[in-house]
Amino acid sequence: MSTPKNILMLAGDGIGPEVMGEVKRVMDWMNDKYDSSFVIEEDLVGGACYDVHGVALTDETLAKAHGADAVLLGAVGGPKWDDVAREHRPEAGLLKLRKEMDLFANLRPALVFDALIDASTLKPEVVRGLDIMIVRELTAGVYFGQPRGEDIRDGVAYGFDTQIYSEPEIDRVARVAFDLAKKRTGKVVSVEKANVMESGVFWRRVVSKLHAAEYSDIELSHMYADNCCMQLVRWPGQFDVIVTDNLFGDILSDCAAMLTGSLGMLPSASLGSKDPVTGKIPAMYEPVHGSAPDIAGQGKANPLASILSYSMMLRYSFDMGTAADKLDQAVQNVLAHGLRTADIMSKGMHELSTRAMGEAVLVELEKLG
Repeated sequence: MSTPKNILMLAGDGIGPEVMGEVKRVMDWMNDKYDSSFVIEEDLVGGACYDVHGVALTDETLAKAHGADAVLLGAVGGPKWDDVAREHRPEAGLLKLRKEMDLFANLRPALVFDALIDASTLKPEVVRGLDIMIVRELTAGVYFGQPRGEDIRDGVAYGFDTQIYSEPEIDRVARVAFDLAKKRTGKVVSVEKANVMESGVFWRRVVSKLHAAEYSDIELSHMYADNCCMQLVRWPGQFDVIVTDNLFGDILSDCAAMLTGSLGMLPSASLGSKDPVTGKIPAMYEPVHGSAPDIAGQGKANPLASILSYSMMLRYSFDMGTAADKLDQAVQNVLAHGLRTADIMSKGMHELSTRAMGEAVLVELEKLG
C-alpha cells in the first residue's frame, strides 16, 4: 500500500462545501483505482470559521495546513461578513494561509476547452487551443508592503500602499516560471512597469540576471503590464508562461481567465519552497471562482474547477501525471457530451446539478479505466 497522503480540506463558504463534496467523491475513486491513499481531514476557514471561532483562521487549523501534504480549499467570503473587522473577514483567513505557508508562486492556467470555445467573447480562431500559464508572485509586493494606510498631511487626506520586492522574492518565482516553461514550449514573458516604476526596473533586472545565469535555453521577453493586457485580448496565442508580480498577476490572471469564457471552470495552485530536509513543497489548491452565495445550497454550483484543482494537486504535489491527465480528459469528455451546469449552459446542452456533474465525471473516469 502506498504511503498515506494527508490532505487538509477547507471547504469554506457559499458553494465551497458543495463543490468540495464532489472532489471527495473523485478522491475516493482515485483511492480505489490507484491506491493513492489520500487521507482527508476537514476544517473551517473564512466566514464559516468566523461564525464558530470569531476569526477567519485558527492557529490550530494553520498548524494542520503546515503539517498536511497539500491543502484543498473551496471558497471564502460573502455579504454576510461585510461588516466584520478587516482582520477577521473571510479573505483574511485565505491571505494568512498564503502568507504563513509562504505560498509565493500562484499558478493560474487559462485553458480554452474545445467544447466551450463558443463561450469566449473572442473569435474562435483567436482562442482555439489557448493554453496559458500565469505565474503570479503571491506573498510580497504592494499587497503586503509597508508602510500602508491613511494619513493627513498638511490638512490633506492620503491613502497609500508600498510596492516593494527583494531580489530573493523575485528570483524564486522566476525560477518556477522558467522550470514550468521547460516542460511546455520554452517561452517566458516577464511582465512589469519598468517604464514608470523603480520596482519594475528592479524586477526586470533580477529576472534577466537569473535567465542569463541559469536558464539561457529558455526564450525570455519582457512586456509592460498595460501592453500585456492589450495583447491578451488581441493575440493570446503568443503567450505560454507569464511571470509577474502580485498586483499585475491578480489583474492579468482574471483577464486571461475571461478569455476562456468560463471563469467557473478554472483551477489554481499556490506553491512554496521545497523543504531541504523532508523534500515536501507546501501547496494549496483552489478554484478561481468565488463563493457565489446567491446559489449556495441550491445544487447549481459547477464543481469542475475544484475537480481540476485536485488534478493540479495530483500533478504538482504528488507527481501523478498519468492520473491527472486521465482526470483532465474525463472533464473534457463530459463537456464534449454536452453536459453543463447552469453557469456554462448554452442552447442545445443538457443542464446538470452539482451532484450530477460530479457523477458524470466519475462515469467518464470509469470508461477511461
